Amino acid sequence: MSGSYDIIIVGAGHNGLVTAAYLARAGRRVLVLERRELVGGACVTEELWPGFKVSTAAYVNSLLRPEIIRDLELARHGFELLPRSPSSFTPFPDGRFLLMGPDKELTRAQVAKFSAKDAEALPRYEAMLERVADFIEPTLMQTPPSPWSLGPKNLARLAGLGWRFMKLGKDGPGALEILTGAALPILDRWFESEQLKIALATDAIIGAMASPSVPGTAYVLFHHVMGECNGVRGMWGYVRGGMGGITQALASAARAHGAEIRVSSPVAKITTRRGRVKGVALEDGTEFHAKKVASNADAHVTFLQLVDQAELPAEFVAGVKGIDYSSASFKINVALSELPDFSAARGSGLAPNTHLRGTIHVAPTLEYMEHAYDDAKYGRPSADPILECTIPSVVDTTVAPAGKHVMSFFVQYAPYRLRGTTWDEVKDRFADRCFDILNEYAPNFKRSVIDRQVLSPLDLERRFGLTGGNIFQGAMTLSQLFSLRPLPGYADYRSPIKGLYLCGSATHPGGGVMGACGYNAAREILKDR
Repeated sequence: MSGSYDIIIVGAGHNGLVTAAYLARAGRRVLVLERRELVGGACVTEELWPGFKVSTAAYVNSLLRPEIIRDLELARHGFELLPRSPSSFTPFPDGRFLLMGPDKELTRAQVAKFSAKDAEALPRYEAMLERVADFIEPTLMQTPPSPWSLGPKNLARLAGLGWRFMKLGKDGPGALEILTGAALPILDRWFESEQLKIALATDAIIGAMASPSVPGTAYVLFHHVMGECNGVRGMWGYVRGGMGGITQALASAARAHGAEIRVSSPVAKITTRRGRVKGVALEDGTEFHAKKVASNADAHVTFLQLVDQAELPAEFVAGVKGIDYSSASFKINVALSELPDFSAARGSGLAPNTHLRGTIHVAPTLEYMEHAYDDAKYGRPSADPILECTIPSVVDTTVAPAGKHVMSFFVQYAPYRLRGTTWDEVKDRFADRCFDILNEYAPNFKRSVIDRQVLSPLDLERRFGLTGGNIFQGAMTLSQLFSLRPLPGYADYRSPIKGLYLCGSATHPGGGVMGACGYNAAREILKDR
């Protein structure tokens, strides 16, 4: 036995670090164990090539809860969010483009190029989403009530939720559709311009095995308007120094409150006895004892790999095996000798590189998006994939050498399971296809590439412990949200084993670099004395 603690956190992803920091702040003796050589999980900065600091997995942020930033004084620990304005640039094959962002007048003028009617409708659409956000956002930092419990406190929480929903009034049906429906029908009702719908619909499919016409994508779309950047709602930013700036600040805050963090310490087993947690054992045989353990890994890894299944109820194990991890995400990180020169932006009158500050969407038509999904349904990488590209070095000069740039591609669709081949065989060909497509819009792109890192869904699973390569630790579909996440009856961050908790994105409110899962888990852990 190597040591005893009040609580052990398995995994130093951002949620695990949030849990650790709050528990240490409350005076608990906390140990965090991370299998990789650095903290952060999928929210990391890595120097892949000399001078190029890459956000290897997660790449932009706005969802990190302001309560956490404030409580843990993350600014004191080096966290800084850099706003992106404009926030998106969507070029089209006909040489036109659409810029959108927090500058309302710029966005209105840009949308009016395609439809004056849509330019008038967009503020009303955004106001509707904000009203729904006012209903949903408070639930992010709450433990979901159980629809199956008659306990007085639980019934009171259910009643409070119902009362707040009633106060939505005429927005109530729209809120239900956002939580359950497809993005495209909503966009079709609000707008006539295909270009605007494309720019908005790309946010509905991020990390999802679904096209914008599939139910469940409206909530993913809505997810992208809930956050804020330095107090501005719906605005996304880059983290100075890359996304690892978040987790380095969280780790610093946790250590400042007394938490101990050990990297290169892979946990092999969560030890239990007679239905209670005992501690953990590392791959090298080292054991640590604690009466409480919180796993930042997903439910599949936690309960099917780290825990002896004989300690769990059979129906619980069956439920865990049934969790949907289907995903279609593919990441390419690139070092560039120069910025891509988009044909559509030449002669636009924009200030230099203005259009490159935000996310670059490449999907020429809605039909193109549907065809890309069709390929994935049948186990093929999209012949014509959808590209979401970011160049953080345009805003943050600290992440690349002078005159050079770092760029990331988040690509859809790349199904985890391929028919008749493997990702190790085809991932470079698929990356080449992505490069060819971008080169059609920015003809200097391919010759500017210094080096690249290609991460297939299989690589995301291997590197970051994400089952199925799913960036949300489980699909964000209605059957896996709120009181149903990760499983019905277990949305309170607890498990069938006493003292064993989940604190990662497998729990409510799910994926995204939000920290709410870790915050909520810490609150529940502190309740259990």
